[in-house]
Amino acid sequence: MALDKNFDAAQAEARLYAAWEESGAFKAGANASRTETFSVMIPPPNVTGSLHMGHAFNNTLQDILVRWHRMRGFDTLWQPGQDHAGIATQMVVERELAKDGKRRTDFTREDFTAKVWEQKQKSGGTIIGQLKRLGTSLDWSRNAFTMSGAPGAPAGEEGNFHDAVIKVFVDMYNKGLIYRGKRLVNWDPHFETAISDLEVESTEVDGHMWHFKYPLADGATYTYVEKDEDGNVTLSEERDYISIATTRPETMLGDGAVAVHTSDERYAPIVGKLCEIPVGPKAQRRRIPIITDEYPDKNFGSGAVKITGAHDFNDYGVAKRNNIPLYALMDTRGAMRADGLPYDAAAARAAAIAEGREDAPADATEINLVPEEYRGLDRFEARTKVIADITAEGLAVMVPPTDPRLGKPVKAPLAPEEGGEERDETLVPLVEPKKIMQPFGDRSKVVIEPMLTDQWFVETSKIVQPAIDAVRNGEVQILPEQDRKVYFNWLENIEPWCISRQLWWGHQIPVWFDDEGKEYCAATEAEAQAMAPGKTLTRDPDVLDTWFSSGLWPIGTLGWPEQTDELAKYFPTSVLITGFDIIFFWVARMMMMQYAVVDQKPFDTVYVHALVRDEKGKKMSKSLGNVLDPLDLIDEYGADAVRFTLTAMAAMGRDLKLSTARIAGYRNFGTKLWNAHRFAEMNGVFEDSVAAVTYTSHTQVDHTLNKWIIGETARVREEVDAALDNYRFNDAANALYAFVWGKVCDWYVELSKPLLQDDAPEAAETRQTLKWVLDQCLVLLHPIMPYITEELWQTTATRSKMLVHGDWPTYSTAEMLDADADRELNWVIGLIESIRSARAQMHVPAGLKVPMLYTDMDDAGQTAWDRNEAMIKRLARVETLEKTESFPKGTVSIAAPGASFGLPLAGLIDIDAEKARLQKSLDKLGKEIGGLKGRLNNPKFAASAPAEVVAEAQSNLDARQEEADQLQAALNRLAELG
Repeated sequence: MALDKNFDAAQAEARLYAAWEESGAFKAGANASRTETFSVMIPPPNVTGSLHMGHAFNNTLQDILVRWHRMRGFDTLWQPGQDHAGIATQMVVERELAKDGKRRTDFTREDFTAKVWEQKQKSGGTIIGQLKRLGTSLDWSRNAFTMSGAPGAPAGEEGNFHDAVIKVFVDMYNKGLIYRGKRLVNWDPHFETAISDLEVESTEVDGHMWHFKYPLADGATYTYVEKDEDGNVTLSEERDYISIATTRPETMLGDGAVAVHTSDERYAPIVGKLCEIPVGPKAQRRRIPIITDEYPDKNFGSGAVKITGAHDFNDYGVAKRNNIPLYALMDTRGAMRADGLPYDAAAARAAAIAEGREDAPADATEINLVPEEYRGLDRFEARTKVIADITAEGLAVMVPPTDPRLGKPVKAPLAPEEGGEERDETLVPLVEPKKIMQPFGDRSKVVIEPMLTDQWFVETSKIVQPAIDAVRNGEVQILPEQDRKVYFNWLENIEPWCISRQLWWGHQIPVWFDDEGKEYCAATEAEAQAMAPGKTLTRDPDVLDTWFSSGLWPIGTLGWPEQTDELAKYFPTSVLITGFDIIFFWVARMMMMQYAVVDQKPFDTVYVHALVRDEKGKKMSKSLGNVLDPLDLIDEYGADAVRFTLTAMAAMGRDLKLSTARIAGYRNFGTKLWNAHRFAEMNGVFEDSVAAVTYTSHTQVDHTLNKWIIGETARVREEVDAALDNYRFNDAANALYAFVWGKVCDWYVELSKPLLQDDAPEAAETRQTLKWVLDQCLVLLHPIMPYITEELWQTTATRSKMLVHGDWPTYSTAEMLDADADRELNWVIGLIESIRSARAQMHVPAGLKVPMLYTDMDDAGQTAWDRNEAMIKRLARVETLEKTESFPKGTVSIAAPGASFGLPLAGLIDIDAEKARLQKSLDKLGKEIGGLKGRLNNPKFAASAPAEVVAEAQSNLDARQEEADQLQAALNRLAELG
């Protein structure tokens, strides 16, 4: 079948993918010819998700490895599946209900989860279809889901993943590895659930720092002294208060202490004393101790910090170390609590604790320290009221309107004679405008509240060590090396893992409670009831965090706890490819869980890739409008071009700067490959009369050119295998690009033209060689560019099997490279490229044939010249070659191994005009380079500019410096001419 003029990606991709699937090309074990296995688990995307650029990058790299191993005959499994994504999926359904004015609570739990299953059935296949468009070769017949087999699951969802999750929970509970406790967690007031750190987006926003006075109890005073670096007193005054700065005044109501650094001399006289919280009813004004701790920063603000252990993660640590009670202020909606003890009783209890008359309780929930007038207010409404009440009482720190901490100058109030009130016009409250990092829910977009709640936790300290040891002793390898530090840092400082969520969609906690609150953990309600005969049991309404179930992904997808054939064959898996942002959320937890459950590593290697950024190095963001949609890019450029671009830029540990220009360039690469096949077709290469030869040695051909390209093919095969074996995806892509475009499509095709003439004695051999070489291009490129290579493979010949199951070559340079041919042809190509480069630098007209001189040439060079003279002259536009004792003035030197050539250009170009042109360009570049260096060498720029701006400036400097170096080299050449 004749090749079309162009490759129609839009038409071919769906057809080829359907053919692969129909033939079972992706199934586990397909094309296996050896006993070694290669297994990869897809990082499961959210079942309601859509393909984004991170998915495209991650899955392209996985697919390359899987296709490469499958073609090499490994028994290969690429396991697909989706995560049930508790909060994300529930949110989708709740939004749909809201359109009809309904809420989740209008339904029973069972009816609501049935609607979620309906949503899963409706949208769950979206990302599967999108992954197929990318060309991913997953074994879709084994598609897994983290909620398969759960109660209420519809037909088709009968897997046992749910059973595995519940079994692990029960087993870990019985071993004392899971417990229920009250700890501080990230709380989303919109969804009214705990969320993980990964679901928190910390965003810089405009905030304020309010400064307040906490009066010392019983009228106490002290001398407050500040000193400079040399110990000289710069301020000394008598104070009856300690100054506090806060960005969240509403949390002052729950303060348990004020802390200063252990070495802060300014507050030494009042450490151990009590101070008053400057808000709340006067009759029950609360008093709290002043304590020391390592946490406060002496040089930030006043150096004194309020400790609200129930509403701040840092404060929580201070409170736990110093036995400070944790007073919860807010309800699940982020409003000030209205439950618990009346304020006067709660304040009395708190006073007794602060004064040492009562021990701090392990659970202070009933002590609601929200004054009656604040109860029920939204937290931000309460903030406004707290600020107003403290300021009205005169306990705000006051400063002159000109204080630089105020930011913009405060306009002075009118004097009485100007119609103003009689008041102190010289001072205003100290409220600093300040950029603060505000935590938001990534889906709810509301401010996240650190909240003290009852949750289920894994006691990670008891299961973490095997996961640490496995990487330390090399049992599991993490690449690149720098990401080991992230892994170790998190695991070695690990906190208990909160695994419960206050949702309805998910694996419900398998624990029941009797009327006295006693716990019964069992896989089923019947088993729990058998443990509590005659008692009425109520099941815990919470569900498990999705990271808990996805932490079992490697074994759960292979059928555990059943001892399946797949589990025995493919576990532990071979490699996990994932993003650096979930090293601790998922990678470390899988490590801990697999060792805790089956006492085995989950994978041999973890390859951690970086982010895909825009072409300027900025993180892709909808708000910035710089998001590139992989599906749009596939529509425009084809999946192969997108895949090759991502692969060519996948330098280990380095972010990708993706631009559509790069993708368009790699689409042109595909076109180059296509046109090389059309050239071959027009020259009879694919006719049945041309034998399909399998080369195993350079001795199978006679002509130097054919020997050379066979050796180059073996060389690139070795480079690609070595690169993929070491996860250097970019090196593999770039080696193939240089080989296919440069060596094959440019040099070999060009040099073979005279050999393909029907009257040439080498025609038959050259057709066979070109046929073989192009096939090798398809085979080697297939893991990266599966569609165009499969299309060419099937179109150019009748094949015994599809390219997806093509045989990966094992030939090496030891057998395939002819040293003489390699030296000769590379000498010729190098000479032509050097002549072309010199001509371009000197602006010699492209069509002008020029004479060439040489002063010396060794025997090898002479032989290479003699055998390829016509070709060199034609391709380098050289008219004659003459020997000379020395080069005349105006000659550009051309170096070649064993020879010295020169192009006499005097009279052919205007040397002075060229010098002037180049110097003008060089001067302009010099100014740009100077400006960029000035910015980069400025400490203020480096310290204050965003990282992507600094990186862009450095990239611009590098590019301009490279351009300047090229111009200088051209100028130096001109200087040789006189």
